[in-house]
Amino acid sequence: MSTDSKASGSVFDIVKWMLAIALLGAAISGNYVFPELGTLYRVLAVVALMLAAVGVALTTTKGQAFMVLLKEANKERRKVVWPTPVETRQTTMIVVAVVILVGLGLWGLDSLLSYLVELVIG
Repeated sequence: MSTDSKASGSVFDIVKWMLAIALLGAAISGNYVFPELGTLYRVLAVVALMLAAVGVALTTTKGQAFMVLLKEANKERRKVVWPTPVETRQTTMIVVAVVILVGLGLWGLDSLLSYLVELVIG
């Protein structure tokens, strides 16, 4: 019986995805077909149609799985230990110092190789 409900769910999901794509298409084409409307009205219509398309897409199986993923990602984000401002400044200064040192090293190597090539070429 679960395969029957999966099959019918997938048919409804396909219809929902087609509706979401149609809403997005209507938003895009409507923006070009009705240039005589004011910009504000076109923007509001595009935003409303896109929100409706996202709402329809989120009712599908994949849309609901995406929402679960977002909720789990948010839980994991809360677990992150962020560095203090002092640690951030120290790390930034280390990165800047290393970039300057590597840049000077590459400049020196480039100058040396240029000098050697000039000696060989004449």
